[in-house]
Amino acid sequence: MNCAGEQKNDFQISGDRVGKLTKQSLARDIDLIFEKDSVVQDTVKLNFGSGASKIKIYERGGQLLLTLTPNRDSIATIQNIQINDSRFVTEKGISKESTFKEIKDKYPIKKIITSLNNVVVLLKDSDLYFTIDKKELPESLRYNANSKIEEVQIPDKAKVKYMMIGWD
Repeated sequence: MNCAGEQKNDFQISGDRVGKLTKQSLARDIDLIFEKDSVVQDTVKLNFGSGASKIKIYERGGQLLLTLTPNRDSIATIQNIQINDSRFVTEKGISKESTFKEIKDKYPIKKIITSLNNVVVLLKDSDLYFTIDKKELPESLRYNANSKIEEVQIPDKAKVKYMMIGWD
């Protein structure tokens, strides 16, 4: 086995795959999929109708790799993935350390959603999306949650706060 190639694939994001995880991976199999890593599940589930517990995947040695949110199907798969480690990279070279310019240069942007403290950048034909803190925006755009923010208003050097994948 090629350890270097295997190591690279462990951090590759492409199509329906994030490292060792696929869109079809079952939540109950997470311990097997990440047997060389530490899997930590929420011990407290809040009863606000959500029931979705988070699963954190830590590398041996303590580095947080991924935060997974399973769906609530009877046979649960992973619905959302937060990329916590910058070694996870898309086939186009984008990681959580990328700037907005790097993202828009590599991927067409489908939509920008504004919230109170963040903007969420959705990509065309991709399950990948990015959250950018409004602190990265010009001051005039930071404080109005209702104003629509356009792609051209986000500075090229804006840093990614969260890199996420949403699987249906």
